[in-house]
This record gives sequence, C-alpha cells and structure tokens, in this order.
Amino acid sequence: MAAIGVTYGFARYGYGLCLPEFRREFGLSVSRVGLIGSASYLGCLAALLLVGGLVARFGPRPLVVTGGLAATLGTGMVALAPGPGTLTAGLVLAGRSSGFAWAPYSDAVDRMVPRRLRERVTGAIATGTAFGVLVAGPLTLATRGAGWRYAWLTFAALSLLTTLANACVLPSGPHVPHVPHVPHVPHGGVDRGPTSLRPLARAETEAHAAGRTGSQPPSPAPAPAPASAPAPTHGAEPGLRVRAPTSAPAQPRPLLLQFARRAAVTLFATALLYGLVGAVYWAFAVEAVASAAGAESVLTPLFWTLMGLAGTAGVLTGHAIGRFGLRRVHAGLFAGIGAAVALLGLAPGSLPAVLVSAVLYGPCFMAGSGLLAVWSHQVFPEQPATGFSGTVFFLGLGTLAGPAVAGAVAAAWGLRFALVATAALCALALAMRPDPVRALRPALKQP
Repeated sequence: MAAIGVTYGFARYGYGLCLPEFRREFGLSVSRVGLIGSASYLGCLAALLLVGGLVARFGPRPLVVTGGLAATLGTGMVALAPGPGTLTAGLVLAGRSSGFAWAPYSDAVDRMVPRRLRERVTGAIATGTAFGVLVAGPLTLATRGAGWRYAWLTFAALSLLTTLANACVLPSGPHVPHVPHVPHVPHGGVDRGPTSLRPLARAETEAHAAGRTGSQPPSPAPAPAPASAPAPTHGAEPGLRVRAPTSAPAQPRPLLLQFARRAAVTLFATALLYGLVGAVYWAFAVEAVASAAGAESVLTPLFWTLMGLAGTAGVLTGHAIGRFGLRRVHAGLFAGIGAAVALLGLAPGSLPAVLVSAVLYGPCFMAGSGLLAVWSHQVFPEQPATGFSGTVFFLGLGTLAGPAVAGAVAAAWGLRFALVATAALCALALAMRPDPVRALRPALKQP
C-alpha cells in the first residue's frame, strides 16, 4: 500500500496538487499544462507495455523496486528543476513509476495472501493512493508558495524508504498459479456419463468398502453381456461405463483471444473511461479551485487533504463488492465520480460544492481502482498479473488522452466547460457494467 501511495499519491498526482505553483514559476499556459500532464502518463503507459511479460518471468519484487526508484529519481528531478524541460522529464520519469508498481501487486497477492482474503487485500492495496494524497496535502500546505520544492524533496525521500521496504518483503522469480488438481482418468477408469467423471481409484475405494477389493477375491464373473453393450470391468461400480483413455488437457486460449472476450472488453473500456475522467480531475481540480478562490487560498491544499482523507474509505472496496456485487458498486462509484467532476465545473468557487466534490471523489476514485483490480482478477484468474497489466494499460490510455484533450478544450471554451464535458463521460461508464454477479460473488466469498 505504501508503494502505491508514493508512486501515485506523490509521483503521479502531485503534479496536479502543485500546478498553480508550477504555472506561476515556469509560466505555463493551460494547454501546455495538459500536454505535460499527458506526457507524465506516457511514462506509465510505456512501463505497462513491459510489465505483463516481465512479472511472469522475474516476479513482482524487481518491478516494484524499479517503480520505486523511478519515483525517487523523478520527484527529485522535479524538486531541482531549473526550467520546464527538466520539470517535464522528471514528471515523465515519476509517472513511469506507477506503471511498474501497481500491476505486479496482483501477482504478489496471488502468492502471499490466502484465497479467501485476496479480493479484500487487492482492493485495499489500490487505496494506497488515498494515503499518499492525505500526506501530500498537509505537506504542501506547510510549504506553500516557493517552498514547493521542499515538498518534492520529501516525496523523493519517502519514495526511497518505501522502495527499500518492498525490496525486503516481496517475492521474486517465476510464479506458477495454483490450479486445482483434476485427476486424469486412465484406461479402465469409470464414467457415469457427461456430468460425473470418476477415476478407477474412486471405484476401487467404494468397492473395498463393500468387501470387493484388497485381499478379497473378485466377484464371480457376470453373465456375458449383449454384443451391443460394453463389457463390465472388475473393480467398476455397477452401471458404470468403461472410460477410454482421455486426450491431453485443452491448452489455454491465446492471450489476444482472452483479451477479446466480452467480459474483458467491458473491463478494458471501463478502465479507459475511468483513467480519462480521473486524469482530468487530478490535473485540473486544484487549478479550478485556485482560480476561483485565489492562488494563495488555503482552500486548495485543504481540498486535496480532504479528498485523501475521504479516499481512505476505499479500503472497504473488497468488502463492499463481496456484499453488494460488482454491478452495484460499479454504478455507485461512477455516479459519484461524475457528480464530483460536475460540481467543480459548475461551482468551483462555492465552498460547499468544493467540499462535497472532494468527499465524493476521494472514496469513489480510490474504490474505483480497487474495483478494477478485483474485477480484473475475476476475469483473468489464471493470469492475474498479465490480465491486470492489460487493464492498467487501457487505464493508462485514458490518462494519456485526458489531460491533453481537456487542456485543449479548456483553452478554447474554458476550464469549467471542460470539466462538465468530462463528467458527462461517466454516463458511458455506467452503461458498461460488469458481468452478472452470479459468476463473481461466489469467488469473492470462497473460503
């Protein structure tokens, strides 16, 4: 959770928190702000292209450590940036950290956590962002104005400490997912028909209970069977058919075919919209509040802190999904995110509207991350890290497009219009619901 806090709460979303200071010190226009925001997400997307294959070969530890080092170096570059070029390079490197860090935790959970707790732990890990934001808000408040560089140096130091801690506890090396053992039925095995296949050992065990196996002599041979019927076999239960040797187990479908399934397409489309809407809010929410309340107002860091504090409720994501199902949680979260973005677009200068927006967005966005993590684990149970990398990749596509497009729209029609238009996209996400809960909820409650 700490690694997610530093790679997302500091390295990735800290840009939006300090945006008024960046614009003032480096003379950035709103359209350039959007391009820099998208460039920072480009680093994350580039990392995600590598993570899926690397985690299967090397395990989660090397990748999470790589992400932590990227966060440390990137935030350090931002703290010491003399101009926009170094600032952008640092933000791109810092943004890359989240691409390396998040997806491998799906594999780590699969290795280290009991099955009955995996969905809850996965949802809790994703809310590490909230704790990072919660720390970043007061830190920025304490270093307002020219002191923003000290805040970013603190981000770098905390990122390094978190990286060292993860290097000590996470596993490494290839991981073979546990697949429940299904005995192969050899020649002479028995079969009740298409709904029940049992190996010969089961038949012999039950026969032993009846005194027909072990040291007991076999039963007298039965009368010859009609030519059209299969001959009975000693040791088989009455009424069972002899099962011929089975063919080799079916190979898993290629990855591209798995990604093309309807359940996967719905998941990826939701991740795309979630990333787009979220990136716009993270990049421009503080700018919208600061423009209405004033650059020196304490409302902006308080708004950020409140958002992080409310976001800690996201640790209950797994519990909520287990109780209400993915569909209900999905609908509630995207309705809340849409309302939060719309409030900043409609009334960024209203204290009640700003506070309600923070209280809505914090838990809904943090829980949205957990929802995608749990949903992905259900869609790709055999390859959790690879499937989740695909999910985060599409999320990254949305985050890459969101700030640049919103910045261009804001330059032409104003930031408030851009925020309201972004909020409308949540209606599309509401239409892309997960599969019915009958296929998902039992897995969440599996002992």
